[in-house]
Amino acid sequence: MALQVIGTATVLTALLLSGCTTLAPDYQRPEAPVPDSWPEEAQGGPITRQGTPTAYELDWRVYFNDPTLQQLIELGLENNRDLRLAILSIERARAQYRIRRSDRFPSVEASATRNVQRMLFGGSNDDSTQISRSYAVDLGFAAWELDLLGRIRSLEDQALEQYLASEQSTHSTQISLVAEIASVYLTWNADVQQLRLAQETLTSQRASYALTKRSFEVGVATELDLRQAQTSVDATRVDIAAYTAKVAQDRNALALLIGTNLPPDLSPAPAANLNTVMQDLSVGIPGEVLLRRPDVQRAEHELRAANANIGVARAAFFPRITLTAAMGSASDDLSGLFSSGSKTWSFLPSVTLPIFNAGRNRANLEVAEVEREMMVAQYEQVIQTAFREVADVLALRSTIDGQVAAQRSLTEATEVTYQLSEARYRKGIDSYLNVLDAQRSLYSAQQTLIETQLSRSVNLVTLYKVLGGGWTETSTE
Repeated sequence: MALQVIGTATVLTALLLSGCTTLAPDYQRPEAPVPDSWPEEAQGGPITRQGTPTAYELDWRVYFNDPTLQQLIELGLENNRDLRLAILSIERARAQYRIRRSDRFPSVEASATRNVQRMLFGGSNDDSTQISRSYAVDLGFAAWELDLLGRIRSLEDQALEQYLASEQSTHSTQISLVAEIASVYLTWNADVQQLRLAQETLTSQRASYALTKRSFEVGVATELDLRQAQTSVDATRVDIAAYTAKVAQDRNALALLIGTNLPPDLSPAPAANLNTVMQDLSVGIPGEVLLRRPDVQRAEHELRAANANIGVARAAFFPRITLTAAMGSASDDLSGLFSSGSKTWSFLPSVTLPIFNAGRNRANLEVAEVEREMMVAQYEQVIQTAFREVADVLALRSTIDGQVAAQRSLTEATEVTYQLSEARYRKGIDSYLNVLDAQRSLYSAQQTLIETQLSRSVNLVTLYKVLGGGWTETSTE
């Protein structure tokens, strides 16, 4: 009896320890190989002041307050195929994790068999043969591994980290989708403005060309003046054709991103609203900001998975204990299958001890350790890349407002120059060539102003993206 109690206690202890210990090394997060603060040239600008929310705290519906843009982003989150594939990959990784987790528990199965056998005793007549029948019903489990050294637990941890990495990859996909829709939408608005500007400029240039042509016909203007006016008209016509194509391409890009047809009432935002569709952000410090980015978190989960894989490789050096057990009933007659005395049971423990495999286990361990070092390098590279992305965006952000202000001032000055040149020409003080030069300079300055304003808006979108903003819960349904 004492021996039975001791044996039972030993089995229970083994079951309790099963899955609680692994041979994987203790995980230590690598130090971030980046400075503790952003570069000095990125320190300026309104986004660094205190009191404003961080990107990951600010929902995209708040950051992008233009109703049309919000509608497009909603459609993209519902219909974009890249995002849908990313979400489905989460479901697959979650199912794979459940499969690995189920290996820690015995798989109980029931079976029923009927065996009919004809036996021949040396002759060919019916008296020398016999037909035997047997019936059996069993309930039990087969080849359940006692995870004393955590091999299965390490496999489960690896699957869990892969699932979490897949989840973070989906977060990155959504952030990129939100930012790309916003950038294309702003580009479409800018191209619409450029097209309108070209059309308005062409109207003015055609009027100037008609005036120059009349002056040439009466001998007041020279042919050079006429050809210069015609050159301006033709150049603007080229711009109109180019921007018309760009506007169509922008709409096609939006349709692809949102995964469905564009809303029939889609219209560009007023030009004055393009600089106010985003909120201010707080940059924070690199150590806090970068570790919150989904791509950095994904790299860390992949590193953890590689760390768990070392535990699997180490466990291969030790014995594996598996249990097979069943109990049931057996009888030669179906009617006596569940009668008294028909009960059966079996218990088959098995121990597998690796002795010689030509260095396979050692090589597998070396592979696992090298893969972990590769994941460490990849993790550090992701952080360094993220740091550079943020620093580059901040470097532009600290100067872009000044660029917009300077370009606006230049445009206003060029407009005054054009008006004065035209007035001097009408009074006969100056030649029409100066008027055409001033008109071209004004048109170029207006184009550059639109481009600079677009750069500012896209910079704010990119800043929101690289700081980890734009993630919200989505569904596969």
